[in-house]
Amino acid sequence: MIPYGRQNVDEADIEAVVAVLQSDGVTQGAVIENFERADIDAVVAVLQSDWLTQGPTIERFEQAMAERCQADFAVAVCNATAALHIACLAAGLGPGDYLWTTPNTFLASANCGRYCGADIDFVDIDPLTWNLDAEVLASKLELAERDGLLPKVLVAVAFAGQSCDMRRIAQLAQRYGFTVIEDASHAVGASYAGRPVGCSEFAAMTVFSFHPVKIITSAEGGMVLTNRADLAERLQRLRCHGMTRDPAQMIGPTHGPWYYQQVELGFNYRITDLQAALGLSQMSRLDDFVSRRRELAARYERLLAYLPVTLPSAQAEADSAWHLYVIRLQTERISRSHREVFEGLRAVGIGVNLHYIPVHLQPYYRDLGFAEGDFPEAERYYAEAISLPMFPLLSDEQQDHVVEQLRRLTE
Repeated sequence: MIPYGRQNVDEADIEAVVAVLQSDGVTQGAVIENFERADIDAVVAVLQSDWLTQGPTIERFEQAMAERCQADFAVAVCNATAALHIACLAAGLGPGDYLWTTPNTFLASANCGRYCGADIDFVDIDPLTWNLDAEVLASKLELAERDGLLPKVLVAVAFAGQSCDMRRIAQLAQRYGFTVIEDASHAVGASYAGRPVGCSEFAAMTVFSFHPVKIITSAEGGMVLTNRADLAERLQRLRCHGMTRDPAQMIGPTHGPWYYQQVELGFNYRITDLQAALGLSQMSRLDDFVSRRRELAARYERLLAYLPVTLPSAQAEADSAWHLYVIRLQTERISRSHREVFEGLRAVGIGVNLHYIPVHLQPYYRDLGFAEGDFPEAERYYAEAISLPMFPLLSDEQQDHVVEQLRRLTE
């Protein structure tokens, strides 16, 4: 068969893409250090194929992730924010509904509810794990039921790569009738209750991110995993303009093999085959990436044991992927301020960061009525937290340097 159309990619185009993959900035200036020749070859193979987007590599990526996570369905999209958005829509979230999440997260975990016209509220964090506190959630749900303000969706964030108390959250969801979406953007390769995060045993849907700084990357990309066929079908439709070519989903007669219908308002949230090829190639080394992160986390725990810092604690049943390694300064034992320690580390070339500014303190959410003091545990955490370097190619010598400089600044 003569194809309808075929891309006119030539060698110069391929060389331009390879040059970016070999550079320091793949997207938003994010530095990639774990690309191998196999990743580049996978992308080049797509450039030389008949499909750049909406092709077979996307389905292979989805199938590989579903199998890895022991989930029935996986739907790949252009980024994790898009994944959260359509997951909320698939859950039926809309105007007049509430979405609850943690204040200790990236903005997208809350913004996805606003995209649907819903109201947002937050659940304070556990003082030990820094994840959404399931017992605070239980108390808040009891009050919300009394006041008629129960959430329709809870976005439970696997902060730093470690799931929340998902078993307890699932019990509460069954009792109060809300849908759980696990935002596992940090947790590709993690496990909970002896099963891979993404199996969706304790959540209706699980969202992964493949941004360049995540566990594996597709340059930009996200995915929703679920065990429900009805949700998967709607997610697939929502990522593609609300459009279907399946006669079973259409209204009225079909007109021919060219025919499609838009049956609801959707979005252009599709991932490309180029991105899927990169993500699929990276998956072959996922175990190695996570293993090294766990080695580094164990090493940090040993090296930092005698410094005036609070180390991350393990959530029961959770085995973290260690996307982040966050410490909290014991500021009462340190002569320098939180900011001085942070800036001191940056001044000697150590790329620390702070995950996260509590979402409710952002100007947009303040305008919605939130204020300082609303979620005190998250605010205390923010006043003390520093994210130390954590990536698979971090050497033992580099890690020693990080710890030594932190020791110098906190003595």
